[in-house]
Amino acid sequence: QVQLVESGGGLVQPGGSLRLSCAASGRIFSINVMGWYRQAPGKEREFIASMTSGGRPNYADSVKGRFTISRDNAKNTVSLQMNSLKPEDTAVYYCNFGSVQGNFWGQGTQVTVSS
Repeated sequence: QVQLVESGGGLVQPGGSLRLSCAASGRIFSINVMGWYRQAPGKEREFIASMTSGGRPNYADSVKGRFTISRDNAKNTVSLQMNSLKPEDTAVYYCNFGSVQGNFWGQGTQVTVSS
């Protein structure tokens, strides 16, 4: 059974940085896309960033220039470096893997940006 586990969330002041990581446990292969989504209270889950197996990144306009996604194909991990954080970045962040086996989600990690 494949499970994704996120880590690295927490409380940070505006302008600060956090790094989120997501690792897969269980047997998973041929991961086409690894990505990050977030959901703020009262809002729908939204796309943040993704990266193909070939290393091509894609970002939501709201985080371009501030967030950087990276992945390690050998370890089946994906990370999200978040800089210049804003209060509106506060949300639960979820990682997502799309593979030939299906679409997998992590349980989410809380990111709170507040002074």
